[in-house]
Amino acid sequence: MHVPDGFLDAPTSLATAGVAAAGIAIALRGARRELDDRVAPLAGIIATFVFAGQMINFPVAGGTSGHLMGGALTAVLVGPYTGLLCMTVVLLVQALLFADGGITALGTNVVLMGVVAVIVGYAVFRCALVVLPRRMSMVAPAAAVGALASVAASAATFVLLYSVGGVVPIPFDTLLTAMLGVHVLIGIGEAVITFVVVAGVVSVRPDLVHGAHNLVATRALETRTVSA
Repeated sequence: MHVPDGFLDAPTSLATAGVAAAGIAIALRGARRELDDRVAPLAGIIATFVFAGQMINFPVAGGTSGHLMGGALTAVLVGPYTGLLCMTVVLLVQALLFADGGITALGTNVVLMGVVAVIVGYAVFRCALVVLPRRMSMVAPAAAVGALASVAASAATFVLLYSVGGVVPIPFDTLLTAMLGVHVLIGIGEAVITFVVVAGVVSVRPDLVHGAHNLVATRALETRTVSA
């Protein structure tokens, strides 16, 4: 999903850079409500995990490969605002030190794998929790659904951006079919990784999972009620 330099024209790249900057500014303010002495170390660990995960590619179809995106995963574990900041740091380091995604395309990559993936992934996660039974065991499946949706949304957003500012004209329907076809498969891999990681953290420290805070509070209240 990393977009290299030269895929989009200058006006489109500047526009996505503006959207990314606005998203980061909002996240910096919102993260103050999410971060505390317990969450801050977890945010660093998650950012490191996503960084490493994005460096490992898994085969998909037709000779293509995919890798962990991580937007939904970070949002569920540490909150959407902090998640966006984690993704931004990961993408910035990758662009500057490993040339994974272009410098001029950094704004585009932050929009795709940060803003869109985090917002869509977390929104779908919250909706899934409403539909699924209110049990702690449902947090990981809901996160997996959000992860799958985030990959598809990021791919569709790239298609939209390319149809507006792509340097080579490609029919919209052709590009959309190709991107979604591959990224649905990538999304399945993303969902599996997200499920495993979230399930592992929930089983050990559910109180550290941002997306499970309401369930933790409800369970604590029920425990106190029974004890009383």
